[in-house]
Amino acid sequence: MISRSTKFVTHPILQSLTQTPSFSTLPSSFSQIPKKLHHKDWLSPNEVLQVFTALQDPNSVLTALDHYSKRKDYKPNEALYTLIIDKLARAHLFDAVDNVMNRIKSERKCRLSDDFFRGVIKNYGNVGGHIKKAIQTLYDMPRFGCWPSVKTFNLVLHLLVSTKMFDVVHQVYLMSPQLGVEIDACCLNIIIKGLCESGKLDSALQVLDEFPQQKCEPNALTFSTLMHGLCVNGKVDEAFGLLKRMENEGIEPDSVTFNILIAGLRKQKRYDEGIELLEQMKLKGCAPNPASYQEVLYCLLDAQRFAEAKQFMIRMVSKRVGPSFVSYKQLIQGLCKENRVEDLDWVLRQMMRQGFVPKMGMWRQIIRSVFSKKSNHYCVSCEETIDDLIT
Repeated sequence: MISRSTKFVTHPILQSLTQTPSFSTLPSSFSQIPKKLHHKDWLSPNEVLQVFTALQDPNSVLTALDHYSKRKDYKPNEALYTLIIDKLARAHLFDAVDNVMNRIKSERKCRLSDDFFRGVIKNYGNVGGHIKKAIQTLYDMPRFGCWPSVKTFNLVLHLLVSTKMFDVVHQVYLMSPQLGVEIDACCLNIIIKGLCESGKLDSALQVLDEFPQQKCEPNALTFSTLMHGLCVNGKVDEAFGLLKRMENEGIEPDSVTFNILIAGLRKQKRYDEGIELLEQMKLKGCAPNPASYQEVLYCLLDAQRFAEAKQFMIRMVSKRVGPSFVSYKQLIQGLCKENRVEDLDWVLRQMMRQGFVPKMGMWRQIIRSVFSKKSNHYCVSCEETIDDLIT
């Protein structure tokens, strides 16, 4: 007798025909699409943003975007495009970013702002290191119906200078009329920085004449950049000439300006002039910043005037300016060299108060200096004792 309970659907193929499809049995690309995009309910822009924000796998972003684009309520906006491109850029999926940008250009579903393109340029340039794509995005902006602001234009110039693509800076600069960009002082300052860093100091100085032609006024940053370029190349006196020029033009020098000059004098071993300039800047109504004091301290250390350096360091600490680890190290080395053991205690204590820990070599110098101070002769056994004390 044949039992009525016999199961006829036993073959795997027959079983699959009787089962309801689930996301686990669908293709992987389909399962990556958020469930909300499968619903027929109308989605608001905020709901769409929430869907794409919740995506954990950046590789699924384009799949989700393709699925969303087939819905009747498909209406992308700048916030959505920004979110998508940021997600893809953080995952370094820049081919996918290209895909989205091409989609935007062909669909023209919404109007995009200058802020959006500035974000895209930052992603291409700063995140991905794709400088050419950053430049091309700037050039393509009018095709998207958006003209770049001078802020976005300057971002590209700064990107080129920071990556040392100096030859391209001038090419982009010449594109400003075609892009409808009105040059400002910031733009010219970036050009000057690029020329200085590429060693073209004469050309950088000539840009000063470009300011009135562009109806701009140079500022302290303009002169500071030029002064730094001159000082790095040993032309400190020419840098002081620029200081006089800026004062004659009514532009007040700031602490950065004076710090550059002090560093330039120090490089030429004109230590006394550097130390004196700290007092001069006060007389001119410019308050020194921590870097100002640090540069003067380096002047004293380079001049091997260690007793004065210690006193100046005390002055810095009283003004709540913390000396650098390097300056502590140089001062300890100098005091040990001169066997000024009595000065070491304050320096060590202050160093550790600031959170710096003396290294093994520094302790070796200090203990060696103490031993040699107490004994006129130095022997091998003393060296062994020092090693025992340290270890």
